[in-house]
Amino acid sequence: MKKFFIPLAAMALTMPMMAAEPEGNTSEFMSEEPLESGFLTTYLNNAIASSMESAPAAAEKKELQYGRNVTDFISAPKFGGYVIGRYQYSDKDGAKGGPGFNQRLVRFYIDGTILKDFAYRIQIQTNNDGFHMKDFFVEWKKYSYFKVKIGQFKRAFGFENPMNPWDISTGDYSLMTKYLTGHNDYLGADTKGGTNGGRDMGLQVQGDFMPVGEDNHNLFHYQLMVSNGTGINCNDTDGKKDITGTFQVQPVKGLFLGFFGWKGTFDKANAAGVVENHSRNRYAFGAKYDDKSGMSFRTEYAHGQSDLGNCEAFYAVAGMPLNDWFKLTGQYQWANNEMKQQKQTVLSLIPEFQLHKNLKFQIQYNYNIMGSHATGDKHFNELWLETYFRF
Repeated sequence: MKKFFIPLAAMALTMPMMAAEPEGNTSEFMSEEPLESGFLTTYLNNAIASSMESAPAAAEKKELQYGRNVTDFISAPKFGGYVIGRYQYSDKDGAKGGPGFNQRLVRFYIDGTILKDFAYRIQIQTNNDGFHMKDFFVEWKKYSYFKVKIGQFKRAFGFENPMNPWDISTGDYSLMTKYLTGHNDYLGADTKGGTNGGRDMGLQVQGDFMPVGEDNHNLFHYQLMVSNGTGINCNDTDGKKDITGTFQVQPVKGLFLGFFGWKGTFDKANAAGVVENHSRNRYAFGAKYDDKSGMSFRTEYAHGQSDLGNCEAFYAVAGMPLNDWFKLTGQYQWANNEMKQQKQTVLSLIPEFQLHKNLKFQIQYNYNIMGSHATGDKHFNELWLETYFRF
């Protein structure tokens, strides 16, 4: 996999030198969760920006310089936050009706720029009573075709992984994203037990290049990440590094085709308590499309290989807005965890009611079909009610 991505990165660095920089140097290809302010944080952000408005104006008239005493060339920090709460019901035998009311997540974040070319982000999350760090990174973004990021952030694997929970159109990430990007790793591979929100600590280069068409959209995108392989908020445990990467094509505006690869290792204690090192190699490919009307389509297939066992998963999700505040989404997904001899298929229907930019409600019905190796119910139903609001 490493031999595949290094030439792609090299090509991406050499080809775009004659390409025009997109306005604002922002990427059309999603590599990080997009963040928006809510109704309270918008007032806070406007107040901070207003108090700083004279400083950027003065800085623009000065020559950009570096040094420990430089205080100009800094943007107003942007604050934001949102809450997702839900009720879950299940008629599966032994589930006792499901988890009931619970807090899916509460997030707080801040981002901004320093010296125009350096972007930073800090994002924390609480689930019920436990706070933990999600993101902390700084990224040099001077050139759209070559950006360098260091810190803790989403792994360069999968279309759905970098998406914000607010925007995925379903009540939770797909089985593919959970099992094979690290949200709930099928191997339990990371130090935190495999639950890390698809993130890791490391360094990444990425970029977009070759503008085409009348709309001047970028045709190609690449990312190459070197990381600890131990997940969030953890040091490296095996002294080795994971390599993840993606190469994506946008043949027409809004349509993305992508290939993703991951090569790595991890430490895990066996039944006797002895720590052993295991392989973790994966690939994925997929497509997605979104337009301004709210119509969306996304599909991905991923396969994971390890000396402990393999896993493969697939999903397809499509959403259609019926008016300005009502959207109907359907999803089909399946996963085959060979390591645990578990197969699962899920069919979902999700009506979504967005009454305001900062307020929406979802009802999700899931019909679950379990494989022959499953104990208990082979077929069961779930009903989720979710509330979303930004503040």
